Amino acid sequence: MERPPTGTAITLSPLVRRVLAPNPSAFTYFGTQTYIVGHGEVAVIDPGPDLPEHVDALLAAIEGETVAAIVCTHTHRDHSPASRPLKAATAAPIAGCARLVLEDGGPRADAAFDTDYWPDRALADGDALAGPGWTLEAVATPGHTSNHLCLALPEEKALFTGDHVMGWSTSVVSPPDGDMAAYMASLDRLLGRDDRVYYPAHGEQVDTPQRLVRGMMGHRKQREGQIIRLLREQPRAIPQMVEKMYVGLDPRLSGAAGRSVLAHLVDLRQRGVVVEEGDTWRSA
Repeated sequence: MERPPTGTAITLSPLVRRVLAPNPSAFTYFGTQTYIVGHGEVAVIDPGPDLPEHVDALLAAIEGETVAAIVCTHTHRDHSPASRPLKAATAAPIAGCARLVLEDGGPRADAAFDTDYWPDRALADGDALAGPGWTLEAVATPGHTSNHLCLALPEEKALFTGDHVMGWSTSVVSPPDGDMAAYMASLDRLLGRDDRVYYPAHGEQVDTPQRLVRGMMGHRKQREGQIIRLLREQPRAIPQMVEKMYVGLDPRLSGAAGRSVLAHLVDLRQRGVVVEEGDTWRSA
């Protein structure tokens, strides 16, 4: 797929525009996508990293409009830091996910938690924001992070999915904050909704959302089955499991794969299926 342009507002629907940040990586695909909802009085979803060129592009895209709220799905550093310069420039309140500050031992420097994030309003499940012709409803989807929210736009049956569901890749679930059981429950919750389209923070929009969610749940169950079979053969350390499970994986992603394997193992341990013994794991 050809890389879309950064710094340009692209109209996706009557109520939704998208601006791509210039922060491509093996984890962010082409970069973080910031969404602008509404016209005249707007909401800005996932303002992205604090890069001056991206903030300038957002301000150019909303010139002459009022920002009702700056909304963050979660507080990884590729999502929320630009909320502060955007607030300084527009006087708009920061809303969305709750504050969460943890030490992050994961493999992504860009995904450490944004320690300076302070929302003016933390949205709980079911809370709503509204403007002329649009409503955003918070849908709690813990798993990728414990404070992750999706935002529903009922006027278009659209869902802004942050990092919970992405069309180009599966989400990294990294303990201790990332929780595989919670992630699967959140996927199951989305499966029961009737959203028409997903707008993820990375990658193209998803036009068959229920099909994708079913496939993602099946993929995670397949990974779980692989782990169980490997440990029935013999005790193994996580790097040994990654080598067996992710043949041909980009080496830059091996650390993230290990974190997802760990998330599965923690879930399986809680269910009494596996046991941890030092650096290795075995069947219970």
